[in-house]
Amino acid sequence: MKSIEELIEIMRALRDPNSGCPWDLEQDFQSLIPYTIEEAYEVADAIERNNLDDIKSELGDLLFQIVFYSQLATEQQAFGFDEVAQTISDKLTRRHPHVFADAKIKNAEEQTKEWEKLKQQERKTKAGEDLSDLSHLDDVSRTLPSLMRAEKLQKRAAREGFDWPDIKGVMAKIYEELDEVQQELDAEVHDEARLEDEIGDLFFSCINLSRRAGVDAEQSLRKANLKFERRFRSLEKIAYSKKKPVNKMSLDELEDLWQQVKQME
Repeated sequence: MKSIEELIEIMRALRDPNSGCPWDLEQDFQSLIPYTIEEAYEVADAIERNNLDDIKSELGDLLFQIVFYSQLATEQQAFGFDEVAQTISDKLTRRHPHVFADAKIKNAEEQTKEWEKLKQQERKTKAGEDLSDLSHLDDVSRTLPSLMRAEKLQKRAAREGFDWPDIKGVMAKIYEELDEVQQELDAEVHDEARLEDEIGDLFFSCINLSRRAGVDAEQSLRKANLKFERRFRSLEKIAYSKKKPVNKMSLDELEDLWQQVKQME
């Protein structure tokens, strides 16, 4: 496509040792990581706001990241953008035999199971003859946001039967973890490392609850953040109208304002 070719040429020009952009010339695979993560979140934010113009723009920024990485790899004679595109095309074709071959899939749930079987077979092929370290948790990226990674780890384990039989077990585990946090808080001498560990277990169990309830943990927390932000901003406006700074109000006054904001919604 002409537009892709133009973008690749622009990237080459930016990385030209003689006439390129100084900032672009300083970048490498590692330095680009935070920018790539930021661009992915900005795509998500544009989608949340349902702004199609912004979605188009942010997707372009994310695509540029891929082109940037491909240019770096080209300079190292490792691979280029064409190979990246071909690799994902091959993978999608391989993992959708019900579309591109003769396999039959009844529904989305069966497709998910077949998808995981194909991915596990790919992991076995990649591991070669030594399967001693092969795990169903392989390739769950450690750079994912913690909520998302916890959910993925739990889903992988659940597919192998490592899961509570029903959601009651998950709830009981949450209460157990909450009690352990409380015990640590009540201890005469606080063990900060242990408290951190117990709170982490509580978070992990809460994510397990969202998974079993069919709720995306990352999405639900993002919406909770937006709701809190919206309500707190409203609270600040009411406080401003009363000519009293928020940090000068008592807890009872703040609670009254918070309930007022909730009722307004």
